[in-house]
Amino acid sequence: MKILGINASPKGEKSQTRRLVMGVLEGARQSGADVTFIDICSLDIGYCTACGTCYAKGECVIDDDYAMLLEKMLDADGIVLGSPNYIDAVTAQLKTMLDRMADVVHCQQLAGKYGCSVCTAGGAYADEVADYMNMALLNFGATTVGKVGGLVGADPNAITVAEKGAKELGKKLAGAIKTRWEDPVQQKHHNERKEYFKRLVMFNKDLWKHEYDYWKGLGELK
Repeated sequence: MKILGINASPKGEKSQTRRLVMGVLEGARQSGADVTFIDICSLDIGYCTACGTCYAKGECVIDDDYAMLLEKMLDADGIVLGSPNYIDAVTAQLKTMLDRMADVVHCQQLAGKYGCSVCTAGGAYADEVADYMNMALLNFGATTVGKVGGLVGADPNAITVAEKGAKELGKKLAGAIKTRWEDPVQQKHHNERKEYFKRLVMFNKDLWKHEYDYWKGLGELK
């Protein structure tokens, strides 16, 4: 059982969000998971240019750290996303990564995986930003098991409380992976998105050869 934690705070080891990501990983580790932590802000990940090469060839024209990161995500059973709230959204570093994952969306490549999200904020919208990250995981095909949002700006004890919640979330994530937990609401969403993207890829099969071959290889397209 492999779980990957991705922290998108630029504050390095001083990051409050890092504490929550590490908390989730610790809870998962205590439940038997092999955990890996990545500071996405230490990586070189460029902006998506919407060239469509990934649709056609399954590869990106940008030579940077994204391919390595994606390989780790695809190898994981569970993925933890962490970001502080920057103007009611995730940090630019995490958004840059998500924008590079268009091929992952079309092919629903996180199907069968599980995820969760954590967020810290000075005073508001930590839950909402965590919801956004979970929605991204859901749209990539993963099943999400929860979130932790911590409002750490005015309460020195808030991060400690949130960290405790993060460890419990990690245990929940590991448990979901072990039992192959299913949520009927999310499964309905997965089924609908799968059919949508199959139709989209089929319509563009002459341009998006890689994605057509991917779905065909799964026995989903003729």
